[in-house]
Amino acid sequence: MKPTIIDLLNSSVEKYSSNPFLWEKTEKEFLPVTYLETKQQAQILAAGLIKLGVKPGDRVALLSEGRNAWIIGELGILHAGAINVPLSIKLEESNDLIFRLKHSEAKYILVSGGQLKKIRAIIKDLPEVQSVILIDEQVDYEPKEITLTQLINWGKGILAKKPEAINEVTHKIKPDDIANISYTSGTTADPKGIMLTHRNYTANVEQALTLMTIPPTFRTLIILPLDHCFAHVAGFYSFMASGASVGTVQTGKTGLETLKNIPINIKELQPDLLLSVPALAKNFKKNIESSIRAQGKLANKIFHFAMEMSYSYNKEGYNKGRGLQFLKKPLLLLFDKILFSKIREGFGGKLKFFIGGGALLDIDLQRFYYAIGIPMYQGYGLSEATPIISSNGQKRHKLGSSGYLVTPMELKICDLDGNQLPNFEKGEIVIKGENVMAGYFKNEKATAETVVDGWLHTGDMGYMDNDGFLYVVGRFKSLLISGDGEKYSPEGIEESLVENSKFIDQVILHNSQNVYTVAVLVVNKEMLKSYVKHKNPGLAWDSREAKEIALNKIQREINEYRKGGKFEGIFPERWLPAGIAIADEPFTEQNGLVNSTMKIVRGKVEERYAKRMEKLYEAGGKEIISDENIMAIS
Repeated sequence: MKPTIIDLLNSSVEKYSSNPFLWEKTEKEFLPVTYLETKQQAQILAAGLIKLGVKPGDRVALLSEGRNAWIIGELGILHAGAINVPLSIKLEESNDLIFRLKHSEAKYILVSGGQLKKIRAIIKDLPEVQSVILIDEQVDYEPKEITLTQLINWGKGILAKKPEAINEVTHKIKPDDIANISYTSGTTADPKGIMLTHRNYTANVEQALTLMTIPPTFRTLIILPLDHCFAHVAGFYSFMASGASVGTVQTGKTGLETLKNIPINIKELQPDLLLSVPALAKNFKKNIESSIRAQGKLANKIFHFAMEMSYSYNKEGYNKGRGLQFLKKPLLLLFDKILFSKIREGFGGKLKFFIGGGALLDIDLQRFYYAIGIPMYQGYGLSEATPIISSNGQKRHKLGSSGYLVTPMELKICDLDGNQLPNFEKGEIVIKGENVMAGYFKNEKATAETVVDGWLHTGDMGYMDNDGFLYVVGRFKSLLISGDGEKYSPEGIEESLVENSKFIDQVILHNSQNVYTVAVLVVNKEMLKSYVKHKNPGLAWDSREAKEIALNKIQREINEYRKGGKFEGIFPERWLPAGIAIADEPFTEQNGLVNSTMKIVRGKVEERYAKRMEKLYEAGGKEIISDENIMAIS
């Protein structure tokens, strides 16, 4: 019999009952909750939920910051035989949140005090919701609201009279029962409810642990949102299976305060392993470089010399120290002692490595962390695969790749006609295994298009090398398609433009069977203002002349990729943008152009700027100096 999540917890409680599983800081320090206590609290909550009216198969939405109550909340929901609908705290109530609550037909909502105002604002439009369970006590209560404390008291009373009450429910839960309906963040269309079963999760935990070993002594601090299945599997369920422990970031009064708690909590909890995404990794890197610069020119010079030497020694990780590179080892050991070890203390001093999610993490970022002695092992997955498909790890890694495949799982690279391609040829990544979702909730059409004969079509483009490593290179379905039908993935160019120009913050390329490629750019106005001031100190930014200087600079930044430029030949010129529309505001979550995992929602950007892009194909459209672009940078 394949295990359920309940079985996974029970097995770990048998082996590690007194080990700490959860760490939480609400006041002065992190305090542990053991495996046995976790199970007891989950059962108590489940008994309270059942008394409230929760039945097997009911959807219970969970909207909260990461904390013990989140993880115990999910386990309580699952012990009651119900389905958790995890929701991102970044969702706005007016559309995204209400859509998910209505679409999932949630009857109950478990919500933190920090998120309660969102639910109160829309509860009148949610007639199917029977009760709102408040994790945090409030001064005043509205209709339908009940406290978590009340449920816990009910649960304790029920289990005192009948200790086996919850076991009677959990014995009926099957591996193929739905555990979560996890909504996509929607980079291309409306969010879809991904149905993930108990077995999807336990299978993916088993698969993940074929790539990495987590000793029972390991700790992690989950700095990613708990609603995402990457945090579920690579975070608390893989750690649960290993007898290891999981901390959550101390919740601040505001989102910004919570963010500021991350580096403090890392030092306090001293994690052995962290999960990260490119945006967070880049932020940590910036902070390290800023602190080195603050120590003066000499320290900065030594740091960069040490980094360059480390890069040349490490190469792509699997081939480090080969040939004459071994001669650098004594000096690198010295640099590690006097420099890199001090940087690692900022991460608590015990951090062995990161696991990076987000397949297109650039190799330079990986090299940076490898050099300072905290390798960032890149992985790849998607929610429909629960999510882990591949990852680099301590035993087996190649910087620049998306890692080695989990086992057991089948993967093939297919062309547009579904034919399997040989190694090194790019095509769509298609997988088959027990980690493939049960389907999209109430969306049979999308399910049938995505899962064909058990094979999950990821929509991502990649290739395999001869050593069994997967390389993910972009979206298979977001290709630039020229007028003659030739196709090209835009992500590499987009990332390079942002990475290599301090004047460009965000970019989306577009070509849908057109004569040339165009781009929507978000520029860094402050950097452009500084540039104009440097070029012409007496010129007012408000003048048209200043804007023209700024726009011409943007054009020259792009021309660096053309013939004669310093990046000449990196990309085929036909895919470089010939026409440019400057966006009038950054792409953000607030305006719906960036999703909760910080990815640009390509389709929505194209929709928002459709008319501007159309004009780029008209006579004179290639000229960057236009009234629209001048207005956009005003």
